[in-house]
Amino acid sequence: MGSTFSCLRVHIVFSTKERRPFIAPAWRPRLHEYLGGTVRGLQAVPESVGGVADHVHLLVSYRPTLTISDFMRELKKASSVWAAENHEPLFGWQDGYAVFSVSASQKDRVSAYIAGQEEHHQRGTFREELEDLLLRHEIEFKPEYLE
Repeated sequence: MGSTFSCLRVHIVFSTKERRPFIAPAWRPRLHEYLGGTVRGLQAVPESVGGVADHVHLLVSYRPTLTISDFMRELKKASSVWAAENHEPLFGWQDGYAVFSVSASQKDRVSAYIAGQEEHHQRGTFREELEDLLLRHEIEFKPEYLE
């Protein structure tokens, strides 16, 4: 047995390009499955995947040798190509993303939050949600970058 132990878990959020509602209900579950498979292919564990027409949320556990920036580049590249080839030719993801650390004690709560995205977004926009997440995690931001 090795002497290195880790528990790295993050909540990742990213939007479609220009927040366009590209992700139609008819193929949304397949996109979420594809994202989960891509996460596994990148040697990480998709604990939860969800979202609505203009963005996705993932709860992911990963190894300490994986960098978030490399992981996100590969995840977004593979899934945007898949979505454009199979469902929406103009599909693309926004340039950035938000990532928040998640403790073991909060993983079930975050997973439930991700599962409840359809209901959650009957009451608010993605921008409002993202701003709330950034504030709750004490991340400074410029409002113009949320457009």
